[in-house]
Amino acid sequence: MTTDAKPSTRARLLEAAATLTYRDGVGIGVEALCKAAGVSKRSLYQLFESKDVLLAASLEERASAYVVALMPAADDGRSPRERILHVFGQMESQADAPEFRGCPYLAVQVELKDRDHPASRVAHGVKSELTAFFRSEAEQGGADDPDLLARQLSLVFDGAGARAGIGADRLTGLVAPTVTALLDAAGVR
Repeated sequence: MTTDAKPSTRARLLEAAATLTYRDGVGIGVEALCKAAGVSKRSLYQLFESKDVLLAASLEERASAYVVALMPAADDGRSPRERILHVFGQMESQADAPEFRGCPYLAVQVELKDRDHPASRVAHGVKSELTAFFRSEAEQGGADDPDLLARQLSLVFDGAGARAGIGADRLTGLVAPTVTALLDAAGVR
């Protein structure tokens, strides 16, 4: 007979922070976080210096899973063009879920506005990693200006995710042609 161990207090707080801030925003209160995690405020503050530090830790903990869900495997044999399109295909499929609210890392940056906030720094790092991926693939694909293309692709990624996240647009049939046009204009193979 196997029994599932109850997640640690820390794990429950990180999960509550991820779930509630994605759904409701970073303004979620400490009491709501503690209630969702089933822990006391004292426990929260014993583990995390502040709610801000908890939010940053939650984003940091989920960053690798977020990136893995978007990115193609390294050296998967596909062309840079196909690898870039893969990222947008992944986002498009995620955007179909009813609970989709856009990129959690962009949302944190927009809501907080403070670049020095611990969660903003984590979010900035994740977003920079995506732009760096686009730049690397653009360069390998022979783009005329890999830096510009990477910024354009990041703009499309963030804009498409935000519009889908607020229910303003469906991405199916919209994102791939837009990205393809940018790749064609930049000369990416």
